[in-house]
Amino acid sequence: MFAVHASEPPRSTRGGRPRDPSRDEVIRAAILRLLAEVGYSALTMDAVASEAGVGKATIYRRWRTKQDLVVDTLSDLTRAIAVPPDTGSLEGDVRALMDLVVTTIRSPAGAAIRALLPAMQHQPALVEAFRNGVLRVWRTAYARMWARAEARGEVGPGMDQSVTAEATSALVVQRWLLTGEPIGDAYVDEVFHTVVLPLLRNVRPTQG
Repeated sequence: MFAVHASEPPRSTRGGRPRDPSRDEVIRAAILRLLAEVGYSALTMDAVASEAGVGKATIYRRWRTKQDLVVDTLSDLTRAIAVPPDTGSLEGDVRALMDLVVTTIRSPAGAAIRALLPAMQHQPALVEAFRNGVLRVWRTAYARMWARAEARGEVGPGMDQSVTAEATSALVVQRWLLTGEPIGDAYVDEVFHTVVLPLLRNVRPTQG
């Protein structure tokens, strides 16, 4: 997956009157749509207000700057990601997590994150929000998956930090963040059967 280290999520600086939580979801959905369409550099507070159908004052009560707005939205994405349950086998768990990644990639959040990549080179706060949002959910889910597989005797210790573990998601993430090529169901199936399954079978402990 990604080599990152989780830390406390960045806190946005807000001012003004208490916010109305009922509008948060609508505003965040508008932010994701706009990020996917125009990117970070062209995003404006006015555009967010217009897209969400709220007044500018509603936006500024929540976030003082555009960076605060985007950081808070990225950090909050963890609520929208439903981590797959234990399937009872390593192969089933890996496929369920691949599907989770693909579902996120295909969502407005996935399109928004990809559009943010150029800005992340110059905005450390955005990188931290990404790490402490979607990536933290994925890394935690993968770590638990490998721990369950080790407990079942399907793999040896330390697999969560291995090249094999990284390779199970590398091709999908490469298409998402680097090449922009489509990630269809047929492609995911091919990656799983021709690349991921042979890797998993290769790391099973030998029976002595």
